Amino acid sequence: MSLTRTVAWHRAAHRTAFAALALSLGAAGLAAVPVSGASAATVGRGSYADTLPADASGPTSTCGNLTSNPRQFVTANAPAGPVPTNDWWSSLLFKRTDCAYSQPLAAHPMSFDAVAGGLDVSYTTTPSITGTADGVSEFHYTHTTDLTVGVAGLNSRDTKVDGWSDWTVSPYWSDGTRTLRATIGHGLPFVYARVTGGNARIGLAGTPTVWSNNGSTVGFTVRGHDYVAFAPTGSAWNVGAGELTSGLGGKGYYSVAVLPTTAASTNADRVAALQRLAPYAHNHVTGTRVSWSYNGTNSTVRSTYSFTTQALEGSTTGTAVALYPHQWRHLSGTTAATPAYVSPRGQMRTLTGVTSFTTAMKYTGVLPELPPAGMSSADAATLNSYLDPFATGDPFAGFGPDTYWQGKALGRAARIAEIAHQVGRTDVRDHMVAAMKARLTDWFTASPGETQRLFAYEPNWKTLIGFPASYGSDQELNDHHFHYGYFVAAAATVAKFDPAWAASSGYGGMVDTVVRDANNYDRADARFPFLRDFDIYAGHDWASGHAGFGSGNNQESSSEGQNFAAGLIQFGEATGNTAMRDAGIFLWTTQTAAIHEYWFDSRNQNFPSAFGHDTVGMVWGDGASYSTWFTAEPEMIQGINMLPITGGSLYLGHNPAYIDRNIAELERVNGGPAQVWKDVIWSFQALSRPDLALTAFRRDPGYTPEEGESKAHTFHWIRSLNALGRVDISVTADTPLYAVFNNAGKRTYVASNPTATTRTVTFSDGTKLTVEPRRTATTSGGTGGFVARSTIQAEAATAQSGTGREATTDTGGGENVAWIGNGDWLRFDAVDFGTTAPTTVNLRVASGAAAGISGTVEVRLDSTTGPLLGSASVANTGGWQSWRTVPASVSGVTGKRTVYVNFRSGQPADFVNLNWLSFSG
Repeated sequence: MSLTRTVAWHRAAHRTAFAALALSLGAAGLAAVPVSGASAATVGRGSYADTLPADASGPTSTCGNLTSNPRQFVTANAPAGPVPTNDWWSSLLFKRTDCAYSQPLAAHPMSFDAVAGGLDVSYTTTPSITGTADGVSEFHYTHTTDLTVGVAGLNSRDTKVDGWSDWTVSPYWSDGTRTLRATIGHGLPFVYARVTGGNARIGLAGTPTVWSNNGSTVGFTVRGHDYVAFAPTGSAWNVGAGELTSGLGGKGYYSVAVLPTTAASTNADRVAALQRLAPYAHNHVTGTRVSWSYNGTNSTVRSTYSFTTQALEGSTTGTAVALYPHQWRHLSGTTAATPAYVSPRGQMRTLTGVTSFTTAMKYTGVLPELPPAGMSSADAATLNSYLDPFATGDPFAGFGPDTYWQGKALGRAARIAEIAHQVGRTDVRDHMVAAMKARLTDWFTASPGETQRLFAYEPNWKTLIGFPASYGSDQELNDHHFHYGYFVAAAATVAKFDPAWAASSGYGGMVDTVVRDANNYDRADARFPFLRDFDIYAGHDWASGHAGFGSGNNQESSSEGQNFAAGLIQFGEATGNTAMRDAGIFLWTTQTAAIHEYWFDSRNQNFPSAFGHDTVGMVWGDGASYSTWFTAEPEMIQGINMLPITGGSLYLGHNPAYIDRNIAELERVNGGPAQVWKDVIWSFQALSRPDLALTAFRRDPGYTPEEGESKAHTFHWIRSLNALGRVDISVTADTPLYAVFNNAGKRTYVASNPTATTRTVTFSDGTKLTVEPRRTATTSGGTGGFVARSTIQAEAATAQSGTGREATTDTGGGENVAWIGNGDWLRFDAVDFGTTAPTTVNLRVASGAAAGISGTVEVRLDSTTGPLLGSASVANTGGWQSWRTVPASVSGVTGKRTVYVNFRSGQPADFVNLNWLSFSG
C-alpha cells in the first residue's frame, strides 16, 4: 500500500448507522459536475474520458514535472507501447524521489541502486530488525553496496531504461563517451553488462579476498559475500585494492555473479559453486515471459516461466535461476537445488541449465458468498433483522466520493445482495442490485466535461484513473487493483441478475477496461501495460506505482489484491470471458501461495528468527513490517490482510493451525481480544474456530462494523461456518466457483452457477452436484474421511503443520507431501478401519537427506500425542523422488478414528517426503 494511505485512510469517520440508510437513493451522493473538459471514448454503452478532467492530475514527480512523459527516461531501443509501473524497478522510470537514477531495486537474491558511475550491487544476508515482538516491528535486508558494475571513468547524469521483460530490466548509462547497459532481474544470480568507451570496472567496497583467479574468471569475497567476475575468454581482470578492471579483449561484455555460499563455506565450496554458474556466465538473459493455463478438469493452474538467452561465447543453452519458496514448493517435473540464496522471502533455491520451469498449483475455488447453513428459526430471524435496513435507502450514504470508498460501499452492497438472494429476501436483493447497477453505470459513463464519478485515460502513462482519486491513485498510480477490485466484484453480482447490462455491448466492456488498467491480461492490448500491478516472478501485487522508497516497493493489503482476482474469476465466469476468468485464477492461486509464504509465513520458515511476529501488515522489497501506513493498532495491522471478507477469502482458511497462531499473536500484542475491526477478526477466526467466533459475536451485539462490513454479512458468515466446518482443500471441482467444507469428517460440497444454464459439477472424489441457473447449491452426500485399507494420499490430509506439496514422479503421478522436518504433522479425519483390526501400516516414503540425517514417522490416534499405532525409521532412500514402501506393525484399532502422522528427527533439516499410506493385515 502506498505511503499516502495515512491515518486518514482509516478513516475519515465510522460509517453511519443502519438507520441512516433510510435515505432515498436519489437524495444522497455526489452529483456529476459538468465543466469544460474531455470528450468521451465509447465502450459498449459505457465510456471513459479520453483526457483528464479539468484541474485533475496524472502521474507527477516531486522533482518538478519530470514524469509528465515517462518516455524521457526510456531509450530509443526500449519496447514501444506502455511503460510498466508498480514494479520492483519502477523507480528507474518514475523518478519520483531520485531525480536522476533510482531508489534501491530489490530483485532478489541481489539488490541494486543506479548511481552516476554505474550499478551498485548488494547481497545482504543479515537482516536489520527494529521494534519489538509486542508492537510495531520490521525487518529489512537493507541495500548496502558490495560492488559497483561499471566502466572506468563513467559519470552519467542519469540512468535510463533500455529494455524490459516480464521480470527483468536493462538500465542504461551514458556520459557521452562511455556507456553501460546492464540486465538484472528477479531470480538472476548474474548481472550482465555491456560497455563501450572504456575498460570494464568493478568498484569494490573494500579490498577483496581472491580465492580463485584464472585470468578471465576471478572469484573474490568482499564484505563477507562471494562473487565471481567473468570476462570474455582470452581477456583478463586486473585485481587492485578496491577494484577489478579489464579491457575485455575489446569484446565489450562481462558478467558478475553472486554465490549462495556463506562465511562457513570452504574455498572448495566456493569453487564448486563457481563451476555450477560458469557455463552460463556469457549466456546473457535477453527476455523473460510467463504463460499460464487453467485445467478445470483437475482444477490445476500451470504457470511456465521462460527465459531467452544470447550465447556470447560457446554453444551452451539455458541459464541459472533462483526460485522463491512459492515457486520451488510447487515445481513440476524437477527439483530445485540447495545450497540456497538468502532473501527477504526466505530460501531461494536454484535451477541450472534451464530455459523455463513450470509450477503446478491446485486452484481451490472461490464463491460469490457462503451458503446459509445450520440456521435455526431464531438465527433466521436475527439475520432478517440485520437485512431489513437494506431493503430501502441508499447503501452509499456515509461513504466518501472517491474510487476507494465508493468501492468499499459497492463491496458491502454486493455481499448483502448475495446473502439476500440465498435466503429469499428478494426485496433486499433487488434493491441492492438496482443500487449497484445505477452507481456502476454512473461511474462507467463519462459525459463531456464531467469531473466526478468517471474514469479518464492518461495517455502518457497509459492508465485509466477514476475521479475523484484517492491515496495517490492518480499522481502516483497507487492501489488501482485495490480500488477497482470492488467495482469488478460488484459488477459480477449485477451480471448474475442482469446479463444484458454486463454484456460487452452493455457495460461489461467498461468492466473489462477497468480490469485491464490494473492488470491487463492481454499482451496484444497496447492501451495498458501487461499485468501492471502484479509482480509476475514475486507472485504478488505491488501497491505503489513509483516504488520510490529506500526499501523498494511495497504492498499492504494482500487481501484486497485477492479481492480483485476473485472479481475477475466471477465476472469472467458470469459473462463467458474465459480469458479474464483464467487470468483471475492465475492471479488468485499464485498470490494465495505467496500470501501464505510472505505475509503469514504459515510454515514459520521465511521470517528472520529474531523478528518475533507470525504475520506482517506490509511486505517491502527488502523485507516486511508489522505495521500499516495508517495505524499501529494490532487488529488493523493483522486485519488489513483479511478484509474484505468474501467468498473469495476462503484461501485464508487453508491452514487452521496458522489462524489460531495469528489470533493468539493479536491477543498477545493487543493485550486481549480485538477492540476494533472485531467483525473482520471474528470472520477470520471462524475459518478455524467458528464456535469461538460465534460466541464472541453474540456477546457483543453493539459492536461497530468495519466500514465495508455489515452485521448481516458477519453473522451469516460466522453462523454458516459453524455448521459447515473448515475449508477442505483435499477435494477439488471442475468449476471455478466452488468450495468444500469438512465438519468432523462430514463434507459439504458447494458450487455456484452465475449463468442461465443448469450445470452439473463433478468433485474430485466423484460427488456430483446439479446447480440451477443463478444459484448456489450444496450437498452433504459425501461422508468425508478415508478408507483405511485403500491408498490414502498424503496431500489429501484434512490438516497439516509445516509441510508443503510438490509434483511426484512416483507411480500414479499427482503430488506428494514434501519439505517434512522435525515436529511436522498431517491429520486425517474419519479414517474407517472397519470391524477387522489391521496389523500393518504401509508408508510410501522418499528421502534425499544428507548422511547422518534420519527420522521417525509415527502414526497416532486422536492427536499428535495420542495413542501410538506404529512407527518406522526413515533415512536416505537415494533421492527425494526415490520411493520405497516401508511397513510398520500397528496395534489393533477398529471403527472410524482420527489419525495423525507425526515426523520426528531431532534435526532442523527436512528428512522425508510422503506420498501415501495404507493399512493392511
